Amino acid sequence: MKAISTIILLILSNTFMTLAWYGHLKFHEWKWFSKLGLISIIMVSWGIALFEYFFQVPANRIGFKDNGGPFTIWQLKVIQEVISLSVFTVFTIFAFKSETLRFNHFIGFGLLVLAVYFIFKK
Repeated sequence: MKAISTIILLILSNTFMTLAWYGHLKFHEWKWFSKLGLISIIMVSWGIALFEYFFQVPANRIGFKDNGGPFTIWQLKVIQEVISLSVFTVFTIFAFKSETLRFNHFIGFGLLVLAVYFIFKK
C-alpha cells in the first residue's frame, strides 16, 4: 500500500510541477494572464509549485526505505523521473497541440524504463 500511495502522491506532485514549469507558456491565451509581467508570472508559477511540495514531501517520506517504505532513495528518484516525463508527455499532448511526439522520444522513454529496471535490479 505504501508503494501505491507513494506513486499516486508523486503523480499529483508532478502534475502541479508540470503546470508550474510549463503551464505559464499558455497563459498568454487567457485574457487576464496575458497582461501580467514576468515577475507576476513567476509568482503565479511559484504558487502552483507550492502544491507540488504538499504531495512530493509526503510521497518521499512514505516511500523511503528508512521510514518504513519500500523504496531506496535511488529508486524514488528514478520513479519520480519516469512519472515526471509521463505527466509532461500527457500535458504536452493536450496543451501544446503543435508539438509532436516523435520516434526519438519513444527511444528516450524506453531508455528511462531501462533505467528503472537497472535501478531496481538487485
